[in-house]
Amino acid sequence: MSQTELNRIQVLEQTLRGLITTSYAALLLGLSERHVYRLKARLREHGPASLAHGNRGRKPAHTIPEGTRQQVVHLAQTKYRGCNYTFLSELLYEHEGISLSPSSVARILKAAGILSPKKHRPPKLHRSRQRKPQMGLLVQIDGSHHDWLEGRGPKLVLLLAIDDATGQILSALFRPSEDFEGYRRLLYDLVIN
Repeated sequence: MSQTELNRIQVLEQTLRGLITTSYAALLLGLSERHVYRLKARLREHGPASLAHGNRGRKPAHTIPEGTRQQVVHLAQTKYRGCNYTFLSELLYEHEGISLSPSSVARILKAAGILSPKKHRPPKLHRSRQRKPQMGLLVQIDGSHHDWLEGRGPKLVLLLAIDDATGQILSALFRPSEDFEGYRRLLYDLVIN
């Protein structure tokens, strides 16, 4: 039994002995009084084992049979080797008469250690842009959200203006959030200085 069920039995036995009231037991267990009366009657008649859920130990009705699971794994390793989960579920339905969703096929094959052979595109190469040839032609402005004070104060946003040609910081300031007022002050400071 789980710890919750053991706690429930302990509280119900205290109500049966008259140590606590049914309403207090309902409050402790987070149940209605009526349900506490039902549980007390069940405990009195059939003992603590009767409080366990009735479906405990049963297999769900929609469980995929073990034979079907083994057949799917065998077909994925032999006849349909190299198929991804979705295509494999379609082939199983059309040629083998096995109706399983792609997610069920994926779950079965992952449990057997068979991963989907996905085609991976080669990563796109991004050429880095050439820096501007002269200072002042391009100023990059952005905000950086970070715990700048390392937990010793509020989280702040660093607003920064950087010259593209030199990488020099032209203006910077901390703000509680990335907002219009912060960018206005940053630009004002950039123009004035």
